[in-house]
Amino acid sequence: MRKIIHCDCDCFYAAVEMRDNPALNDVPIAIGGSVEQRGVVATCNYPAREFGIHSAMPMAQALKRCPHLTVIRGDMAKYKAVARQVFAIYRDVTELIEPLSLDEAFLDVTNVTLCNGSATRMAEAIRQRVKSEIGITVSAGVAPNKFLAKIASDWRKPDGLFVITPNDIDSFVQQLPVKKIHGVGPRTAEKLAGLGIQTCADLRARPLTELVEQFGRFGHRLFELSFGRDERPVKTHRERKSISTEQTYSQDLPTLEACRQQLPDLLNDLERRYARLDPAPAVRGLMVKVKFNDFTQTTVEHADPAPNLDQFESLLTIGWARGERPVRLLGVGYRLAEETTVQQLSLF
Repeated sequence: MRKIIHCDCDCFYAAVEMRDNPALNDVPIAIGGSVEQRGVVATCNYPAREFGIHSAMPMAQALKRCPHLTVIRGDMAKYKAVARQVFAIYRDVTELIEPLSLDEAFLDVTNVTLCNGSATRMAEAIRQRVKSEIGITVSAGVAPNKFLAKIASDWRKPDGLFVITPNDIDSFVQQLPVKKIHGVGPRTAEKLAGLGIQTCADLRARPLTELVEQFGRFGHRLFELSFGRDERPVKTHRERKSISTEQTYSQDLPTLEACRQQLPDLLNDLERRYARLDPAPAVRGLMVKVKFNDFTQTTVEHADPAPNLDQFESLLTIGWARGERPVRLLGVGYRLAEETTVQQLSLF
């Protein structure tokens, strides 16, 4: 039985800004791009969330909901430096750390002897150190696996700690709403609701064959998680599966031809990003993302180990045809080969 801690810094970018300027503590703030550049909210503090503001929301919409919102451009170099301090505290507890982003990570403390081996006490010690030494707060979840630990860290946010013991798993999971399961987005939740499935107890009551028929491979995953089962280990090395770049335009691109004209610059930036990977995995496919002026978006992909401009133009044409309206954002990317594939290719 594993002992997993999921640590998640509370409204991380905003928390760093409030730490450095206490006058921001009680006012709504959002970190992100400017309205003029059609930016979006990267994160916001809890006073801002009371107005319904959330990450990925267009900044113009956030300001409509809260006209007195303080918008901060953000300082990634500063946030990365703070994240390094936080992760240094994690490493004082265990080397088995799986970063998910700058502000969250899984820690496997199964064999750690600190705090008499108590994962709960380790999590509390981590939270206290981050607060006293760095000046921000961390919410933590403790559980026997990654699935439950991540859910637990969100249970008492902000600045909270929640523990799911092995004996608690069954009763906890049965009541868990399916929308809390990672991977269940609005569309999947709507489909599940249409089938009369609201909780994990409802999931358990359905035959596995039915779930697989309705949701494919994810149906099997849903069935396992409805019992709180998750055998995924904490991975200290996360394999990059893709690399991409995107651009939001200050004025909508009105036509397909206007979108095509932006592709060379996007592909040049993509190539620069790809060249910085060391080692650079083999490319196994390409993708184009199109977001229209009504905020609907679509992604088109094609498997090919040797992408070129013509292929990206073809995908863009397909994507454009799905909306045929002005475009506010374009993105391009590569799907990357798995690590084992890269190793096999290097033998030849």
